[in-house]
Amino acid sequence: MAEEAKSKGNAAFSSGDYAAAITHFTEAINLSPTNHILYSNRSAAYASLHRYAEALSDAKKTIELKPDWAKGYSRLGAAYMGLSQYKEAADAYKKGLEVDPSNETLKSGLADASRPRGPSSNPFVEAFQGEEMWAKLTADPGTRVYLQQPDFVKTMQEIQKNPNNLNLYMKDKRVMQALGVLLSVKFGGAKGEDTEMKEAEPVKKVEPEPEPEPEPMELTEEEREKKERKEEAKKEKEQGNAAYKKKEFEKAIEHYSKAMELDDEDISYLTNRAAVYLEMGKYEECIQDCDKAVERGRELRFDFKMIAKALTRKGSALVKMAKCSKDFEPAIETFQKALTEHRNPDTLKKLNDAEKAEKELEQQEYFDPKVAEEERDKGNGFFKEQKYPEAVRHYSEAIKRNPKDVRAYSNRAACYTKLGALPEGLKDAEKCIELDSSFTKGYSRKGAIQFFMKEYDKAMETYQEGLKHDPKNQELLDGVRRCVEQINKANRGDLTPEELKERQAKAMQDPEVQNILSDPVMRQVLVDFQENPKAAQEHMKNPMVMNKIQKLVSAGIVQVR
Repeated sequence: MAEEAKSKGNAAFSSGDYAAAITHFTEAINLSPTNHILYSNRSAAYASLHRYAEALSDAKKTIELKPDWAKGYSRLGAAYMGLSQYKEAADAYKKGLEVDPSNETLKSGLADASRPRGPSSNPFVEAFQGEEMWAKLTADPGTRVYLQQPDFVKTMQEIQKNPNNLNLYMKDKRVMQALGVLLSVKFGGAKGEDTEMKEAEPVKKVEPEPEPEPEPMELTEEEREKKERKEEAKKEKEQGNAAYKKKEFEKAIEHYSKAMELDDEDISYLTNRAAVYLEMGKYEECIQDCDKAVERGRELRFDFKMIAKALTRKGSALVKMAKCSKDFEPAIETFQKALTEHRNPDTLKKLNDAEKAEKELEQQEYFDPKVAEEERDKGNGFFKEQKYPEAVRHYSEAIKRNPKDVRAYSNRAACYTKLGALPEGLKDAEKCIELDSSFTKGYSRKGAIQFFMKEYDKAMETYQEGLKHDPKNQELLDGVRRCVEQINKANRGDLTPEELKERQAKAMQDPEVQNILSDPVMRQVLVDFQENPKAAQEHMKNPMVMNKIQKLVSAGIVQVR
């Protein structure tokens, strides 16, 4: 149950529903309070919601439970960063690097935490800070009316929360007017200008005259040189693309590097060179170029899709490296960051693949046939003592240790049968047959469960399928005999009214029976059996019709008198 809650939490986190992720991780922690991974995951979810105090508490608990796990220190550093406690964050990343000196996430975190920081002197940031902003907007007659508009108030709250969001609302005239009030400047328009919209006067339609060709703009020497360099850089990029398609990687790198020298304001040259390094297996160089692209892209306020592209490419390189280091967490984190920039289906698929690879790796590390056999033996002991829940627990552990052990599935199916959990037992019996079609015990388990569920036709088919592998198996032969007795009992009409009613109710839930009864041809056949004996004799010559009639007789729907 804890593993199921964890999986739900991971899915919610990947979809961006961090509140739901916290709920699921909390549920998992209540079921498994010593699992350090659960605290780590919840810490990440808290941090995503900017609840850094809770994230810090969970990160500390993670390290307390698993002090030799580098991921715990990464979570701790991230929480301290969110709280603007940069010295503590740097200390956390340093301790993590003592555990795992080559961890890229910790290295990146340490570099960010150690970066010099000074007080902000940005007037735009200061203008939106504190309660003074609302006082100024209320005092000004032009902006006071806007405070009665919910969308404007919400917009200003968003900007106050993160002044960098101002760029998103620059086209809103109300925001620009508010900014002018806060900075004590005027943005266009004369004083006292009437802002009320008036109906435009109709304008006579006239034929447009051809516009004269605009004169070329006079450029300074510096501007002309910059333009020429950009054009030259684009040509180098095109040559690099052509070389890349021909798999001439060294030549492609040469062209992309030349383009970067000519124009350092286009990060596509970096991301393209990173792609070449990725193809060449030079993953460290690829990651370095991607990091530079992200950093430079943020400085130049590049399109968020390009930032996401660089992060996705970095994640792909980290996945390649993870196949040796067996640590997919850095790649997973990078893909998640890319998705926060732009939710691209390709990036989401790469994230899912990385998470799947991580899970498979965990299963491989957990795989231990010797321990599986020990757990199965413990389960057998509890089964003999009729302590079925305890037996199920040990059989389940045996399956986790060796997912291909048919005996563990078979034994757990027997436990579920004893506990009356027939659907779970049926699922385990079918797994036995899936893993080993010649394992006759799987057929006897499945047939017995179907018999208990009073699905005698299905049980008969299961027993007969098992006899193809072992024709003399007494358990399967006995199963066939019991099924025949029950089917004949129905054919003779020897069922009690209670048995007949129960069998009919169960049969009506069978899709095959429902299809037979809804078939217009079969409905006519049933009418003929009651009213037209001659036509009924003709129907009996059709094997398909007789098989369906036999199915209805066995189900108790049709009775033979």
